[in-house]
Amino acid sequence: MNTKLLAFALTAIILTAGPAAAAPFCNGGTNVLSFGFHIGPAYSERELADLAKMELQRQGVDASRVEFWNGCLRAFVRQPGGGETMEFYDPDTLRRVW
Repeated sequence: MNTKLLAFALTAIILTAGPAAAAPFCNGGTNVLSFGFHIGPAYSERELADLAKMELQRQGVDASRVEFWNGCLRAFVRQPGGGETMEFYDPDTLRRVW
């Protein structure tokens, strides 16, 4: 195979797959059905994130902060040796997605 063609193909693969692989996307939401009015409790996004943080902590995830991001819950999780890592969870199931 031609070296230039191979380099072009690899670059195309990296450019098209890179952003998708680098950032998760969840289809989840806030579990509130609304059509101009709310069915269920009217919690703010911050309150829902705080509730998710408490549930993650109850499940053993040492989250210091949780927020909604790109349809997911983005959790900043403390590590045993120090520091934090960023983890992504489905907001409806709290299953880790990335």
